[in-house]
Amino acid sequence: MNVIVKPEDRLLYQGADWDFDTLMRIHDACEEIAGRKLGLSWYPNRIEVISAEQMLDAYASTGLPLFYRHWSFGKHFAQHEALYRKGLRGLAYEIVINSDPCVSYVMEENTTTLQALVIAHAAFGHNHFFKNNELFKQWTDAKGILDYLEFAKSYVQSCEEQHGEAAVERVLDSAHALMNYGVHRHRRRAPDLMSEQKRERERREHDERMFNVLWSTLPEKASAPAAKGEEERRRTLLQLPQENVLYFLEKSAPRLAPWQREILRIVRNVAQYFYPQRQTKMMNEGCATYTHHRILGRLHEQGRISDGHWLEVLHSHSSVIMQPDFDDQRYSGMNPYALGFAMMEDIERICREPTEEDREWFPDFAGCGDPMPVLRHGWAEFRDESFILQFLSPHLMRKLKLFHLVDDSAQPVLRVDAMHDERGYRRLRRALAKQYDPAWSDPDIQVVDVDLGGDRKLILEHRVAAGRLLEEQEARQVLRHLASLWSYDVLLREVDPVTGASLREHAVSPPR
Repeated sequence: MNVIVKPEDRLLYQGADWDFDTLMRIHDACEEIAGRKLGLSWYPNRIEVISAEQMLDAYASTGLPLFYRHWSFGKHFAQHEALYRKGLRGLAYEIVINSDPCVSYVMEENTTTLQALVIAHAAFGHNHFFKNNELFKQWTDAKGILDYLEFAKSYVQSCEEQHGEAAVERVLDSAHALMNYGVHRHRRRAPDLMSEQKRERERREHDERMFNVLWSTLPEKASAPAAKGEEERRRTLLQLPQENVLYFLEKSAPRLAPWQREILRIVRNVAQYFYPQRQTKMMNEGCATYTHHRILGRLHEQGRISDGHWLEVLHSHSSVIMQPDFDDQRYSGMNPYALGFAMMEDIERICREPTEEDREWFPDFAGCGDPMPVLRHGWAEFRDESFILQFLSPHLMRKLKLFHLVDDSAQPVLRVDAMHDERGYRRLRRALAKQYDPAWSDPDIQVVDVDLGGDRKLILEHRVAAGRLLEEQEARQVLRHLASLWSYDVLLREVDPVTGASLREHAVSPPR
């Protein structure tokens, strides 16, 4: 006897309302396609449903659960809430945490179709990227981050109880101001956050011993010139030059109490957690967007999502990848979702239906037939800058109508620097990739010396790139926070990296 399955019986859901059984069916269906069809691998999933207010709260605290309290989070919450209530901004459909298990927050206000899109996007797209990308594997501890946040929250709370909220807030204010200069940019051992709480006492005792050795090298007379060997020993103990300013302060600031050093370490570890995300924003969103489009498209082909719900998927998807033109008032640069998804789709096109131009530019994979091995390799081994340099095609540059302008303040007009020819494509690709390189966009500031034999002035250098000096008022505000933690004068020199000539100096004293 033949069993006839009605189309409606194959659907995962039918209406806009959902329950947890529906979410489980959607998750299992997405999991099957992500594993068998796309060949993805991921951390175990944990999906949590939150309200719009909780989503706003997550926005305010950088998306991390169990975070410590700080006044800036309340300020951000009020700003986001005011815009949301006035209808001037929407909320993200989800927030996903790079952890093991991977935590995906979904809003209870979402329709069932949006929940399906979010699960495919975050629980499998972002999750796969977090688990497999080499930057995240080298720089973050997905298994330990949730326990570490629990420790950080309880530690800051205990400091508030022992030393007062005002004292803790001052340290956090200064640490947050220096957060962008609290990361190691070169490869180091991946942090073991699970053992941080256990090692806190041992680490503090060791740091205090090293601190005593360092400051015992102070000469008896400030005027006595330091011997060359003594200067080298001092710089070795201080690990100079040092690009990680928070790390330097944590280890070497002369007047910080042990609890203040531990707070600096907490902020530094959180900054390091976000560092790979800054370098892979476009790829990460492109991976997740491509994944949800492929998974939900497959479910629609199988008859498990109705035509009406597929139209809802396409509406949300199109809104996410919309790229305003440069003369549109909504334009704020390249939309990472738009560029990322366009590049993933273009790689699929090159794999399946390459042109002669594609075969010339991408001989390794053009016409290979299956884009998933190429995409999985790209998602694992590259960051935004190198991914653009490797995979951005002339076809996509023409489709997106990209061009490169040189904006030289010394010239009366703008100059179009790259045309659509082979030379122009390569120049345009390099120019776009550079915009995604933090090493090019972030100021290169390092601690270079400390005047231990005199007034203990801390000396930093900013190696000026392309003539871009720091904004003076903002630089002085950040330096005040640095001086507050160091407790002595701070001098920042802006120097020409080629000639070594000093271009400008900023001197700041600590608050009295």
